[in-house]
Amino acid sequence: MTKPIVIIGGGLAGLFCALKLAPRAVTVLAAAPIGVGASSTWAQAGIAAAVGPGDTIDSHVNDTIIAGDGIVDEKIIRTMATEASDRIHDLLEYGVPFDRDLEGKLAVSREAAHSESRIVRVKGDMAGRAIMQALVKTVEQTPSIRVLEGYVVEQLMLEDGRVVGVAARSEAGASEELHYVEGSNVVMATGGVGHLYEVTTNPTEARGGGIGMAARAGARLADMEFVQFHPTAINVGKDPAPLATEALRGHGATLHNSAGERFMVPLHKDAELAPRDVVARGIFAEVKAGRGAFLDCRTAVHDFAAEFPTVYSYCKDYGIDPVTDMIPVIPAAHYFMGGIWTDINGRSSIPGFWACGECTSTGAHGANRLASNSLLEAVVFSARIADALKTEISAEPSNGWSKGSIETDEHTINADHPNMTRLRKVMSKHLGVLRDEAGMSEALRTILELEEQSHSQRFTNVVTTAKLIAVSALNRLESRGGHARTDYPDEDPAWKRRTLLTLAQAEATIPDLINEHAEN
Repeated sequence: MTKPIVIIGGGLAGLFCALKLAPRAVTVLAAAPIGVGASSTWAQAGIAAAVGPGDTIDSHVNDTIIAGDGIVDEKIIRTMATEASDRIHDLLEYGVPFDRDLEGKLAVSREAAHSESRIVRVKGDMAGRAIMQALVKTVEQTPSIRVLEGYVVEQLMLEDGRVVGVAARSEAGASEELHYVEGSNVVMATGGVGHLYEVTTNPTEARGGGIGMAARAGARLADMEFVQFHPTAINVGKDPAPLATEALRGHGATLHNSAGERFMVPLHKDAELAPRDVVARGIFAEVKAGRGAFLDCRTAVHDFAAEFPTVYSYCKDYGIDPVTDMIPVIPAAHYFMGGIWTDINGRSSIPGFWACGECTSTGAHGANRLASNSLLEAVVFSARIADALKTEISAEPSNGWSKGSIETDEHTINADHPNMTRLRKVMSKHLGVLRDEAGMSEALRTILELEEQSHSQRFTNVVTTAKLIAVSALNRLESRGGHARTDYPDEDPAWKRRTLLTLAQAEATIPDLINEHAEN
């Protein structure tokens, strides 16, 4: 009997892949109820697609290449932009209620660094939630998809160099037993790394465990130094931080410091609509200098509650009236351009192992993601995985679970665990918006200590990802996109390339990195 395809992750990429694989047998493993705990659910703006009047695929590609700061894979982004319209229509068929204009055509808005209005959205800032609700409903009605909620995958199982299944443990904590499920192929769609940082817009589940797990299995990784910080998280001390969508600046909202100065105007020709890394550094400098940063939407948005209901609700919850008050903002870890290397069809470097969504590094984003390309990447490449697998897998019923034995002393690692708290603190301090050799070396030492102390396979996966970020950032001796070093503030043409490495290759450089800093 043919084994099922196993998908790890219940977010947009995982569920879309499962639906596109129907009627082939699929088992989806999700740590939380599907759609809950997925960063896609929290996405406000929408999906970038050249479907508006006057817009072109070439323009979308060009904007992405510019934002990606020299290292976007043009073949990948052209494929992504070309297939965008088809994937939007797939989502419409699944019941996503994208906004329409008076003629019934898809309504589009503009975001930073886009030369055209091409963001397909739902009720202004509710795209992620609406997309996930529609997909969850469709998945629940699809008999070929079996969903197992409340299980965290901790290990990829290999046989003769091929991934043949996974080992997962109950998130509920009632049992410490590992459960094994075999798969003809395994697709990873576990999301990003935002919760490795103290200030983030990402849910707790997004802490890079899937990426670390893949690295420990021997998968090739790419661009691990590039973390994107969203410029305008709402600065109210909440974890995760609520987001003030970039679409607000697309509508004309402006940034000011406590003295009333529009500090972005002298920093970039596009001011508030500059690429995200530029705006994030501008806001970070104001916050660090004690002047604070504030988003002024008072004249740009005419009916805030109707046009941006999610942001309006966030603000009201914390005593801010965006109609009359400016919104305090701060950069927050938001999106990861690095991750598991895949080819144009989502195939990783390990046979039988595929990946899609934010846990991957396809080359579509380069050093800095263009706004609203993330949801597009998730649906395009999850669909490409499905197309590739359909030629290899026949539709068969899935097999059952088998129980394993206890392997670790401590199988959970909550966000408030002391080691997780320490990791998030050092990542924010030294591997955040601005970096330098001394700070990153200190961070790496702390990460290595935490790795040595780990008694949890789950935490080891997480700290492995942090280690790879630190090593990659130390090795890139320049500033580019989301990687900004105060000791190497300029771009270096010699580094105009992607970073490709394995865990073993990264670990081989650690002694030199630590010793070199100790001598300086």
